[in-house]
Amino acid sequence: MSQYENVRVEKEEGIFWLTLNRPESRNALDAAMLSEIEKAIDEAEKDEDIKVVIIQGEGKKSFAAGADIKQLHDKKPLEALVPGMQGLYDKIESLNKATIALVNGYALGGGCELAMACDIRIAAKQAKIGLPELNLGIIPGAGGTQRMARIIGKGRALDMILTGKMIDGKEAERIGLANYFVQEVEDLTGEAKIVAGKILKKGPVAIQLAKMAVHKGYDLDEGTAMWLEKISQAVVFGTEDKKEGTRAFIEKRKAEFQNK
Repeated sequence: MSQYENVRVEKEEGIFWLTLNRPESRNALDAAMLSEIEKAIDEAEKDEDIKVVIIQGEGKKSFAAGADIKQLHDKKPLEALVPGMQGLYDKIESLNKATIALVNGYALGGGCELAMACDIRIAAKQAKIGLPELNLGIIPGAGGTQRMARIIGKGRALDMILTGKMIDGKEAERIGLANYFVQEVEDLTGEAKIVAGKILKKGPVAIQLAKMAVHKGYDLDEGTAMWLEKISQAVVFGTEDKKEGTRAFIEKRKAEFQNK
């Protein structure tokens, strides 16, 4: 396993735990942190034993408080065109594993965008979620304008972005920004294991193709998206995992998927 300074990585029975480990700065996403997140994601992607990646922030106060403002201050116009954080979050969204974000506290700006790049979000009541970039004279630039609108709708997204307001975990669940809600931060890990446990029972090829069909199909016209789904289904039908899954169902036993 690779060595890290700004993140912590642990593997546990098919789960890859990625912890943002700069609690003294509310897990702010500086260049070093982002580089290590990408390195960890690449490590998880190559590990065939991993089906679920769970991203969380160290401590009880912050998931990720956003980009490092001092580094952001000196950026020039052309630097905004470099993939950077947006490219990393695109990689997380298209990862061949299921991804879960555990939002324990502050998830602002780039931190909110990181959570939205994950497939599933679990938020504690004390979470503080928002896109306050307009307060700095800029706009969300790591997918925030697009992913938030897709997740909660254009009207709610514009309200969040233009006012810069923060919402807690309960409100995030109510409007669909969070998939699950827990009352206490201490309950996040247990809830994550329950959700991950359901995913771990699924075939890894099916997980990957289901994600691809949803993400890629979303921006296509319905007919083309349906064709993409059919092609994905055809690919799955040619796998050993499909044979094992259907055979296990007929034989009334647990399927043993082999990622083939």
